[in-house]
Amino acid sequence: MTTVKVVCHRHYEDENEWSCGNWLEYTLVIVLATILLLGSLGLTLFWVINYHGGFAWQEDPKKQFNLHPVLMVAGFITFSGFSILLYRICRCCRRIYVKLLHTIFHALAIPCVALGFLAVLDSHNLANPPIANFYSLHSWIGLVTMGLFAIQFVFGFFSFLILLCCEGATAGFRSAMVPIHASFGLTTFMLAIAACVTGLTEKVMFKLGNRYSHFEEEGYVVNTIGITLIALGILFGYILHRDSFRHRPNVLIRSPDL
Repeated sequence: MTTVKVVCHRHYEDENEWSCGNWLEYTLVIVLATILLLGSLGLTLFWVINYHGGFAWQEDPKKQFNLHPVLMVAGFITFSGFSILLYRICRCCRRIYVKLLHTIFHALAIPCVALGFLAVLDSHNLANPPIANFYSLHSWIGLVTMGLFAIQFVFGFFSFLILLCCEGATAGFRSAMVPIHASFGLTTFMLAIAACVTGLTEKVMFKLGNRYSHFEEEGYVVNTIGITLIALGILFGYILHRDSFRHRPNVLIRSPDL
């Protein structure tokens, strides 16, 4: 009887063969992505505190609304962005640890998105007069993004964590689901950027009106946040499709044992 042993293990010979240019490119894009992820949240906080008076809860619906952009950027952009970026940053960690960190960052995004969603509903319903909900393109894109995010989290948690309990029996299924999960993850992130950009534009147009075209300072701040988010979308698309940044195990097939 012939037995073929297939041994999968990770090593970093390919990384050692990288030139200085490869390492420089990798370092630059990862550092830039980190700066943009943190910078988008920092700029949003600056905008809300400096131009809209900070935060409150139901006692002040206008200031309660301010929680919405900050929490949505924190959840959908910063936490979700880092959860995606972990697969490029943690190149020396075991795969299971990266998956756990990926899940933790996604889990941190959930309360941010939930509270941000509740804040905008309250601020609309408690306003005098009340403001209609779910009428704008921004709100529709946001609802689609939240739906995809929820499906992604449940599916990912089940497929890549729960099924690890019977790892051998589900290895083929989990392997087949990886590209689907990754594609929908990037799609959700891009939709989140679209929701944020349309929401920022909607808010600044409502507040400034005709003054928006007069190059007001707040308009510059909002436009800078929007450009930062768009830059993140471009950069993440590049990082995730750059094959050399991907960390894959090598498969060695030993000679048959007779």
